Amino acid sequence: MHLRLPHIRWSWSLPAAFLLYFVAAGAPFPFGSTNDLSIAFWCLCLGVAVIFAPTRDLRRQHIWLLAGIGVIVAAYAFVLHEQLSDHPWLAPFNPIWAKTSELLEMPIAPSASIVKNEAFFALGAPLANILAIILGITVGADRERARRLMWVIAISGAAYALYGVASFLIEPTMILWRDKQYYLGSVTGTFINRNTAAAYFGSCAVIWMLLIIEDVRRRLPERHIEWKRLSLDLRAIPPREILPQLGCLLICLMAMFMTGSRAGVGLSLLALIVSFTVVLRKDLPPRTGIWISLGSGLAVALGLLQLLGGRVSSRFDSQGLVDEGRVEAWKSTLKIIRDNPWFGTGMGTFQWAFPPYRSPDISIRGIWDAAHSTPLELASEVGIPMALLVAVGWAVMFIVLARGVFGRRRDAIIPLGAAATATLSLLHSSLDFTLQVPGYSIPFFALFGAGLAQSFRSQESGIATGIASGTSSGADSVAQARLPSRHVHKTVHF
Repeated sequence: MHLRLPHIRWSWSLPAAFLLYFVAAGAPFPFGSTNDLSIAFWCLCLGVAVIFAPTRDLRRQHIWLLAGIGVIVAAYAFVLHEQLSDHPWLAPFNPIWAKTSELLEMPIAPSASIVKNEAFFALGAPLANILAIILGITVGADRERARRLMWVIAISGAAYALYGVASFLIEPTMILWRDKQYYLGSVTGTFINRNTAAAYFGSCAVIWMLLIIEDVRRRLPERHIEWKRLSLDLRAIPPREILPQLGCLLICLMAMFMTGSRAGVGLSLLALIVSFTVVLRKDLPPRTGIWISLGSGLAVALGLLQLLGGRVSSRFDSQGLVDEGRVEAWKSTLKIIRDNPWFGTGMGTFQWAFPPYRSPDISIRGIWDAAHSTPLELASEVGIPMALLVAVGWAVMFIVLARGVFGRRRDAIIPLGAAATATLSLLHSSLDFTLQVPGYSIPFFALFGAGLAQSFRSQESGIATGIASGTSSGADSVAQARLPSRHVHKTVHF
């Protein structure tokens, strides 16, 4: 029998896709990419990828999404101009410069920011996130490339989780080639902060769970799951075809629990439970199925928490849900926003703006270089209007992803994975600074973009394109789909 193997045909989209996969897999590696050199390198890679970004699969809905991102970029550029310019158009000069000039008895050029030019140096991480979501939309407009992106993030996440657990057992005082200074009793993987590591491993666990459910669901003979026969159907699946995925899910869960992060573990378990219920909603009993699924998931989560999350449970018992010092820091950040409502104190200036507002109820130990709430810190640095615009962008993204989750019959796990990880990261960033760590945000902003791109059905667009081009490509593809698989000559597009 003659077998014609798939081959890869060169196209200009290849560099964009491969660069996106490379960045999504590599961003967590160099200590979470928190230093300026790493951020600059990823921005360079993503910028080159945008130059080669494929556009043939983009549809009208995708153009509207990109236009919305363009509005946010324009607003960021305006705020950046106001904070960097010696002659801002609207922003008033921060009064700190007049006070400093008076104390020093010498003229000092004022600025809208409390630290001159700091906004320029703080631009790297937001720029990388914007480039990542743009590439996620353009590259992820093709369903195969979007699925590859999910697999890249899942496999790389399992590899980092395996490294984190192994390094913790072998040499817990090291992160890669550096000495580990904090969280010596916790798994952090290649990240410095255990909370970010927990959110990352939990997000990867969500993706693995969705991929496993989709694979198992496709192997079942029934159109809908017959719960009475489920155990027999599962035993019919060859173990070697499902055990590697289950192993990757288990190692991500193990690394997540070993971080000891309360919010990271709790929100990850919540995302797993809700995602499991949503993806199987059509196979559950009509009235009570959802509640049974949520209750069963909660019971399993509590069991896992007792079995694998002993340190997490002890931290809940001793410290509660939220540290008291963190609550006081949020109150102090609200005072910064109150005094700088329109243009903030300047991008990247929180660590300099916070000390005068620091609550006396916060321990004098340590330096607060982050508000431990990304929305509050964003509002304090760029002002309320810009923060509200970003919030509107997030709201629109969730609406579009919800349409994809509940409106698509095929590839629904792509928008569902994006929605679940976006919810997890946003909620966790409201209590910490997960989305401010490029090693986490870059891969998942790319996934958000792919989820947005796949929230719209592609079949209608493909038929319309075939008709518009005056060819019978739509009919040919249907006819080709009906042929036996051995007669189909496959071409792989990246």
